[in-house]
Amino acid sequence: MNLSFKQLATYVALLAVGGGAGVVGSQYLINQPSSENYSSFPTVLKPHSGSGDQTTATAANNPGSSNFIAAAVEKVGPAVVRIDAARRIANDFPDALQNPLFRRFFGGDLPVPRERVERGTGSGFILSADGRLVTNAHVVAGTNTVEVTLKDGRTFEGEVVGADPVTDVAVVKINASNLPVVTLGRSDNLVPGQWAIAIGNPLGLDNTVTAGIISATGRSSSQVGVPDKRVSFIQTDAAINPGNSGGPLLNDRGEVIGINTAIRADAQGLGFAIPIETAKRVGEQLFAKGRVEHPYLGIQMVDLTAALRKEINEDRGTDFKVNQDEGVLIVRVFENSPAAQSGLQQGDIIQKIDGKQVKTAGDVQARVEASEIGSSLQVEINRNGQVRTVQVKPGAFPANNKS
Repeated sequence: MNLSFKQLATYVALLAVGGGAGVVGSQYLINQPSSENYSSFPTVLKPHSGSGDQTTATAANNPGSSNFIAAAVEKVGPAVVRIDAARRIANDFPDALQNPLFRRFFGGDLPVPRERVERGTGSGFILSADGRLVTNAHVVAGTNTVEVTLKDGRTFEGEVVGADPVTDVAVVKINASNLPVVTLGRSDNLVPGQWAIAIGNPLGLDNTVTAGIISATGRSSSQVGVPDKRVSFIQTDAAINPGNSGGPLLNDRGEVIGINTAIRADAQGLGFAIPIETAKRVGEQLFAKGRVEHPYLGIQMVDLTAALRKEINEDRGTDFKVNQDEGVLIVRVFENSPAAQSGLQQGDIIQKIDGKQVKTAGDVQARVEASEIGSSLQVEINRNGQVRTVQVKPGAFPANNKS
């Protein structure tokens, strides 16, 4: 390994500490200026090895006949919307440009606006016939109202009911009735190789459909490059581009299994979606309370390996030694956090939570996220070769935590 243990700790999976690292190696699919000249990217779709039945495979291989992708799009397409958001951005230049030196050089005061308007386009989909929508939080960031355009051309003013930057899920309400709606599926039983269909408005091209496969499941936020998020992402090779954000990812039955969210800027064919179970849980809380409270412990973790164990034990700068090659190592405990109050320490190796074995930092994060604030979790740890159980009560994730 080329990184020291201390350097490596910078890249560990975060458990509810709200790291301020931002987006590294990936990009959110929004905030493209409306004046940008987009180029088209024609895509030739080729058959993938999927998990469809014989009827599906036969239909897909008969050009000109209806197939499952067309059927899914026909079913869901009317419920996919375009979301246009505008946010006012403060201009830092006016005061500086009124400096006497600037005025003398330019011959007078400069009429520089103190604000500028940034516009962006994203996607979303309709959950209920009375106008409840879901999209990404970054699509509606910085604004309380958005313009929602349906596939049939109707436009509505949408109220941003709530947005959760921790999971990047937001909900919008429009005043309408008898709207087309999507059917929600499941993502917890997805298998790599199954079909995936994306619908959205990439690069200003409304109602674009792309297809591919599920490439992987359970991608951690740190793997995707957004360590400040708390999502176990679905990876797909269905083409996703700026403007697809907030649109649905479908299975071969036309059921929504995720929200298209991010791509890797340094690669092709690497798109990521928020599982629909996460979006549904967060969306329900946002509609009910306008906010979401996430349970957190206040630790940083890393998955142990034999190589990492050797690195740590040879590093004279560490205050502890590791005696096993597997488990989830706590590399930092934040002050005044639930973990600190319960007695968890740097160097502890988490082995079980509530009697169930955990093998990765993602496993721990998922167990904590599924718990309730104030409830008690039994965390089995190995500390210096001794196994003990610590009672930890998750607290509410501090919304302004930037450390």
